[in-house]
Amino acid sequence: MKTIVALCALVALAVARPQETYSTAYDNFNANELVENARLLKNYGKCFLDQGPCTAEGADFKKTIPEALKTDCAKCTPKQRELIRTVVKGFQTKLPELWAELVKKHDPEGKYKDSFDAFLNAKN
Repeated sequence: MKTIVALCALVALAVARPQETYSTAYDNFNANELVENARLLKNYGKCFLDQGPCTAEGADFKKTIPEALKTDCAKCTPKQRELIRTVVKGFQTKLPELWAELVKKHDPEGKYKDSFDAFLNAKN
C-alpha cells in the first residue's frame, strides 16, 4: 500500500510540475517595430544566418531558433509564440529571399515545414 501511495505522489508531482519554458527576458521585445524596419529585420536575419553581427537579443534568439523550430515552440510562453509568429510573418512577407535562406539553414530537408506552418497559423 505504501508503494502505491508513493507512486501516486510521484505521478501527481510530475504532472503538477510546470513545463519548462524559455526565459521571459525578451517577452517585452517589440516585434512589430522590428518587422516595420526592413533594415533592422534584415540585420537580424543576417545574424541568424551567421552573415553579420548580432545584437544581444539576436544572439539569444539565434540559440533558440533550432529547438523552437523542431518542437513547434513547445517551450515558448504564449507571449513568445505571438512574438515569433510576428517576426516570422515579417520575414516571409518583407524579406522572402532571406526567409528562404533561414529555412534552408534550419530545415534543409523540410522535415518541420508542415508542423511549423501549423504552429504559425494556430491561434495560441
